[in-house]
Amino acid sequence: MIAIPIPWNRSKWTTMSFTSTLYLCPVLDLLLVSVPPEWRAEVRLGLQEALVNAAKHGNKLDPSKTIIVRFTVTNTEYSWVIADEGGGFAEGFKSFNSCPNHVKQLPTDESENGRGFSILHEVFDGVHWNRDGTQLTLSKAVSRTKEKQPSIC
Repeated sequence: MIAIPIPWNRSKWTTMSFTSTLYLCPVLDLLLVSVPPEWRAEVRLGLQEALVNAAKHGNKLDPSKTIIVRFTVTNTEYSWVIADEGGGFAEGFKSFNSCPNHVKQLPTDESENGRGFSILHEVFDGVHWNRDGTQLTLSKAVSRTKEKQPSIC
């Protein structure tokens, strides 16, 4: 079950919540409504990685636990805050926010973890976890060069 207040308002935070699941298509569709078409595929991939992480690793796919997503659009950026009810990161992952070269060091093909982190940093301009590792904030800056130019008839 997904809970979201409608209508979605620009420049205001909107909150949705859903039980831990890997069936994320309807959730992703709602989160991408205001994302420009040229960004949708990559943002969808990034958000999917973050939501799978919250459901699978955070909430251990426990249907009694909830994932909460807050999202907003401003004139300067798109932002998503994803929170789960899990126990948070192991100590080894807490330093991930401060590791500047992790994107260049993709996990090996044999590795079962880590690709999602790399994908997040490739897709989003801002990727930050809270101290406990239970809340992830993602942001994508609105490029000034991509602002609509006046049409010439």
